Parts: sequence; structure tokens; C-alpha cells
Amino acid sequence: MIALGKTCTLPVVKIVDFGYYLDAKHLGEILLPNKLAKKTFNLGDEVTVFLYLDSKDRPVATMQKPKAEIGQFAYLKVTQTTDFGAFVDWGLDKDVFVPVKEQKRPMEEDQSYLVYIYQDKLDQRVVASAKIDKFLDNEPANYKAGQAVDLIIANTTDLGFKAIIDHKHWGVLYRGDVFQRLSFGQYKKGFIKHVRADGKIDLTLQGGQETRDKYAKIIENYLAKNNGYAAVHDKSDPELIYQTFGMSKAAFKRSIGGLYKAGIITIEKQGIRLNQKD
Repeated sequence: MIALGKTCTLPVVKIVDFGYYLDAKHLGEILLPNKLAKKTFNLGDEVTVFLYLDSKDRPVATMQKPKAEIGQFAYLKVTQTTDFGAFVDWGLDKDVFVPVKEQKRPMEEDQSYLVYIYQDKLDQRVVASAKIDKFLDNEPANYKAGQAVDLIIANTTDLGFKAIIDHKHWGVLYRGDVFQRLSFGQYKKGFIKHVRADGKIDLTLQGGQETRDKYAKIIENYLAKNNGYAAVHDKSDPELIYQTFGMSKAAFKRSIGGLYKAGIITIEKQGIRLNQKD
């Protein structure tokens, strides 16, 4: 899709002393200035660029990569504040503007905030908003249990951590399932744990066959290095399990269940034991 605030691949149709003109179809020919091009190009070359408005509100292309595009969230630092709003660094030469009306509270210089990037309908400028709730959960949550998703850690609750899923929905990581330090604005790979009837989404940081195989291998290797035995079982304290194997209790139980079914371990009353190979 060719649009302002998006990354797209366009052909070089004209070369001038100060840069390259790219064919952006309905947007016309857009300049990629030499200073924003990472190398030289020839006529007809395909160039992957990001499109936005420059300081004079002219469409321009850049090979710089923004921290977020239209329709995405990002944790960005304020570079300047004014009476009308704040500017945040999104990775390009020109900062993106957050109007006063789109701030949850007055933004402060050098502080970072979670914002949503969108296009203003009046003047087509790319702007940002810190009022993130109004941009989430506006479409059905068509996820499946175990599906891999991209997360942005947004804030904490009594239950655990709220996270933004694929820039579209809210989800919750329950405190009992998290055994690592999480910080506001952090990007994480996660998995859908459950989509409730009311549309609310439970998340986990552990899931998928690749992860299950990795955890099973960790347990097997630990047993092999410790005389084939670990005094840890499915009823052990979650903290002990994490300290021993670096995984949640739920992930541990799934892993030893798979190892038991495969005949690799025996589950005893006080621990697990590696079976001797024939």
C-alpha cells in the first residue's frame, strides 16, 4: 500500500543532482533526497522507503526507518514541548507532533510516552496520540490459542501486566505466569493463551511447539548433568521451578508431561528422573 506514514517499495523514475524521484502512483513523483538515501541508484531500481511530509509539508521519501508507522504504537521520547503540543523522536529527521488534546497529561521534555501514530484527517499530517485506549479493541479479536503475537508492555494491573497485541488489542499477562522483569514500553514476543467469551484476551510469554521443545531439552540436559535426577515435581513451588529451570510452573508441567509420554523421564513422588537409554 502506497501511503504517507507507510513503508513501500517504489521505482526510480528520475535522477537529479539532489536526489531521486520515485513513482508513488496516485501520490505522484516523490523525492528521495541524497542525504536520506543510503546508496546510489539507477533508473528503474526498486527502493524501499518510508513516506512522510517534510518541514514544508511536502511529501518526501527516506530510507531511515521510523520507530513506528501509521496504525502502530511506540514508546517515544519527547524532544520539545510547546503551548500547542509536544514533539517526540520517532527515528526520522523530523519529529512527530503530539497535540495537547491528544495528551493524557502534559508531556515533559526528555520523558518517554507510549503513543499511537495516525494521520490527521484535516491536514493529512502524521501525528501521535497518548490516548491509546481509543485506538484499541475496535475490531473482533480473531486469535487462536497458542498463536504467536507481538506485544508492547503498556502498564501494570492488580492481575499482572496489560499489553498491546499486534497494535490492535488489549491483553493481560497474569503475574503468576511472568518470571522475568518487564518494563513499560518493552517489546516482547508472546502467545495467545485464551480468548474469553467477552472478547478479553489472556496472554503468555511461553508457548508454541518450538518453545515446548526448548524447555523439554533444558530439563533433559539438566537431568543429564545432575546424575539423572531433580528434586522438583509438578507440585513444587513455582519459584523453585523457575530458579532451577528458568520457566514457569505451567511450562514445566507441560514439558515433563511430554517427556514422560515419550518415555524419556519417570515422574516420582519427590522429583523427576531421567530414564536410562537401552
